[in-house]
Amino acid sequence: MNEHAVLIVGGGPTGLMLAGELSLAGVDVAILERRPSQEILGTRAGGFHARSIEVLDQRGIADRFLAEGKTMQIAGFGGVSLDISDFPTRHNYGLALTQNHIERILAEWAQERGVSVIRNVEVTGFTQDDTGVSVTLADGRTMRAHYLVGCDGGRSVIRKAAGIEFAGWDASVSNLIAEVEMTEEPKLGLHKNERGVMAMRRLEDGRVGVVLTEKEIGKGEPTLRDVSEALIDYFGTDFGVHNPGWISRFTDMARQAASYRKGRVLLAGDAAHVHYPAGGQGLNLGLQDAVNLGWKLALVVKGASPATLLDSYHSERHPVAARVLRNTMAAVALGRGDDRTAALGEVLADILTLEQPRKRMGGMMSGLDIHYDLGEGHPLLGRRMPDLDLQTASGMVRVYSLLHDAKPLLLNLGAPGAISKGRRVKLIDASYGGAWELPVLGTVAAPGAVLVRPDGYVAWVGDSGCAGLPEALAKWFGEA
Repeated sequence: MNEHAVLIVGGGPTGLMLAGELSLAGVDVAILERRPSQEILGTRAGGFHARSIEVLDQRGIADRFLAEGKTMQIAGFGGVSLDISDFPTRHNYGLALTQNHIERILAEWAQERGVSVIRNVEVTGFTQDDTGVSVTLADGRTMRAHYLVGCDGGRSVIRKAAGIEFAGWDASVSNLIAEVEMTEEPKLGLHKNERGVMAMRRLEDGRVGVVLTEKEIGKGEPTLRDVSEALIDYFGTDFGVHNPGWISRFTDMARQAASYRKGRVLLAGDAAHVHYPAGGQGLNLGLQDAVNLGWKLALVVKGASPATLLDSYHSERHPVAARVLRNTMAAVALGRGDDRTAALGEVLADILTLEQPRKRMGGMMSGLDIHYDLGEGHPLLGRRMPDLDLQTASGMVRVYSLLHDAKPLLLNLGAPGAISKGRRVKLIDASYGGAWELPVLGTVAAPGAVLVRPDGYVAWVGDSGCAGLPEALAKWFGEA
């Protein structure tokens, strides 16, 4: 029986990011992936919002993605662009990069970290007991791990086998997405009317990428005939569509796992939540699920923290995904082509030209406003740590560069030596003379000290007196 500390089912972006996070903590992790290679179905649109770019920056790998993608203002809602270029972050933009490149770069990083990826295997189920999880494969083999994480998409085998409810709303809109060849010149761009939204773009290899709204909710595997009929219904012609590279279907079904954890089994990414792709938030949600879970699971696996720490993964990430389900459902409603909905969209567009609504919606869509409920206290508590340029005894250093190894960080911004060094955290004596700016909130009072979790969120804010620091350290990183 092949044994690992953690088994991850699914080698997409969420699974790869989680594996990399666990490897940074020295955890033995393996990915079980159905596909024989890292290739995905075509060059599906993809990209990162600002907070996800920051998360990658925290691990020192953002430049790999920025080098291959195109930075632009991608945050938007209901067809209204939300410019975040005035937000206080080094990455006040989004990154357009197709998912095949995103996955390839993450796979290269995971491979560098020594992550084992076992391909061409299909998981059929599992059993768990007090000491671990036994995973069964389609070929009859069994693998064993202390913990199992399902990153296996919306039809998750792991979620179903765990018996976790996937509550939500059924589909009301159905879309085809494909890469095809056309003998006639296509009508490139975005088209919208009472039939729905249609989009065509020219791909690097000369093919045409199409997204088509169907008349009715599609069932079964989509075919070239489905694509042709949808084009004819909308444009009066199918442009001589032929030779599809791939065809898929997505809907506005919105569902979320009732619990992200059941014993030693956890869910992340689309296995935990599915929704319409409005706003391009799905991949970003999964990536940030992985970064929230990784360091917590590592501490539990290594015995430094109790298993109850994993409950904070659900309590923090479930509300974030619930908010995305809500805003994507609203976006679908605003996308209806009738006159009354169009009038509502015009009113919304006027509102979003105002500074505060723009910032609030921009913060939500970019992920920069995420606020985990860690109790009352300083406005920084539970929010992302700004990437400040700190003055230290050895020179200037960026906060995010101090998080590359995914270790907790204790910043003493008062008198040097005022906080004693502990073995659980990286202690840095530093100073910062500028204003502390947070997206959406604006300027906040400068703290005397902050405890930053490996995922970049502030777990404690205090001063040289260190009131509450021992309790925060014990809560998040185990007893000394």
